[in-house]
Amino acid sequence: MNVSFDIAVVGGGIVGVAAAYKLQTAFPDKSIALIEKETRLANHQTGNNSGVIHSGLYYKPGSYKAKNCVDGRRELVAFAKEHNISHDICGKVIVATDKSELPHMEKIYERALLNGVEDVEKITADQVKEIEPYVQGIAGIRVGCTGIIDYRATTEKLGELLEGMQERSKIFLGHEVTDVEKGTNSTTLITNKGKIEAKYVIYCGGLQADRLAKKDNVKLDMSVLGFRGDYYVLSERGKHKVKNLIYPVPNPEFPFLGVHFTRMVDGDVECGPNAVFVFKREGYKKTDFDFSDTAAALTFGGTWKFFAKHWRYGIEEYRRAFSKRLFLETLQRLIPSLEMDDLSEERAGVRAMALSDKGEMIDDFKIEYKENSIHILNAPSPAATACLAIGEEVKNMAVKHFNLA
Repeated sequence: MNVSFDIAVVGGGIVGVAAAYKLQTAFPDKSIALIEKETRLANHQTGNNSGVIHSGLYYKPGSYKAKNCVDGRRELVAFAKEHNISHDICGKVIVATDKSELPHMEKIYERALLNGVEDVEKITADQVKEIEPYVQGIAGIRVGCTGIIDYRATTEKLGELLEGMQERSKIFLGHEVTDVEKGTNSTTLITNKGKIEAKYVIYCGGLQADRLAKKDNVKLDMSVLGFRGDYYVLSERGKHKVKNLIYPVPNPEFPFLGVHFTRMVDGDVECGPNAVFVFKREGYKKTDFDFSDTAAALTFGGTWKFFAKHWRYGIEEYRRAFSKRLFLETLQRLIPSLEMDDLSEERAGVRAMALSDKGEMIDDFKIEYKENSIHILNAPSPAATACLAIGEEVKNMAVKHFNLA
């Protein structure tokens, strides 16, 4: 096989598929190849996240994340309504359980107002109880525009629409890009199932973003680390204790939102995740190990600088990962009546975290340009919520960088 396209997008997570969809919508006459190494779309971060439609209240005002989350959320909800994708704008509460959390909770509320998040209010402990009767807290924030959605179904619908717009466009599943050959006016992507040629290439590789960039000879000052998040599903005995979404006030020194409760679109209730460094980038089991993945992470200088700053937090996360009792104790900070029998089976997701060579977490989008390629090296949460807004941004980057017309 050796086929040629106007544009190739590498990566079948929700960001890659949304970017391809937006490009196809803008340029219906161009042929687009979407290339994914797995046998289905949304098989990693997109298909294993908590399914939350984030409101946009956590993020630094003026950042890509803040703007794209608010705009993208509204567009995503409209898309879900139009295409009958399972979703529910059920709202959530952020709950402070200790006085020390109140200053940061106030900062979150102020950010919500600056970011233009609608239907947000500070609430008392009694009002928290009215919304979530089993929660114990001293104050909270109610966020009415937060919701839940089936992100895998969203991604598959975007892919379906992409192929339906242009008969020459195609999704290649089970095609892993193993090398990149640059030509004068095009790039040939070498895959495990043949060659795919394109005038322009956009890489949205998620957990493999830095490796794809290296295949394209992009010089990097960062690396991708994987962090596994473990979840428990509440049993039939325990799920009545959660009505919708319940979040703690996050630790401002770490990029994760803390262990929280999420009612899913299928009615199940998940609690989690923790955040532990993985020894295999796409390893969803606690004992998964890959030598090359581990060696790459531990020979990157930024990893050790990061560990030096956050080792106490990291040890606590590992202890909780291997102890159901410790996990339960964390959950009981929000819902004291939870018991061991309320926790049912486990599942996990892995999140890509971009880390600079100085050991700093790259908290916003990171993009690198080459002659006829664009690399989305970091698209952090809330990338799924913001996927259509990010797709629009990527389309605009492509128009400018590739001089598309």
